[in-house]
Amino acid sequence: MLEIKEVIQENKVILELSGRIDTNTSRTAQEKILAALQKSGLVYLNLEQVDYVSSAGLRVFLIGQKTAAAKTASLRLVNVQENVRAVLDMSGFSKVLEIWDNIQ
Repeated sequence: MLEIKEVIQENKVILELSGRIDTNTSRTAQEKILAALQKSGLVYLNLEQVDYVSSAGLRVFLIGQKTAAAKTASLRLVNVQENVRAVLDMSGFSKVLEIWDNIQ
């Protein structure tokens, strides 16, 4: 299960995700991320409460990153848990995604 809470602060949208990003939840995550990129040129994905990301979740991050780049926007992953960071590193996604320690 995945829960997504949207917070709008000044010029940025923060999506606070909680749960797993997998085949069952990736469509919802993708829709929320793309909608947030329509609202703002700066979108943060707070992954503090995300404990698992499957290949479907990685694809969502990549689609979000490509969409942001096409719009000259930024999609930033923050508060990435160690096990999720390991998946991003092993897959090479940490080289193409913006990963930040915190929201700025």
